[in-house]
Amino acid sequence: MDYDLALTIGLVIGVFSIPAVVSALSDRRAPRVAAIVMIVAGGLVAYAMTQKPGGYTIDQIPNVIVKVVARYVG
Repeated sequence: MDYDLALTIGLVIGVFSIPAVVSALSDRRAPRVAAIVMIVAGGLVAYAMTQKPGGYTIDQIPNVIVKVVARYVG
């Protein structure tokens, strides 16, 4: 898997899991599935950050996301 793709998927999954955590906590349930999804998302981001030579900076992340979306959409 491409490091840019792993970073993008990890970030998207992580953002989508936040409402699931909030929903579970507001319903007074344990956010089990949401926590597992957040761990997977963190693993993907950590994999991409550590395996890419030089890593990523905060300034590069929006460009990486746009590049990955453009690669698979257009």
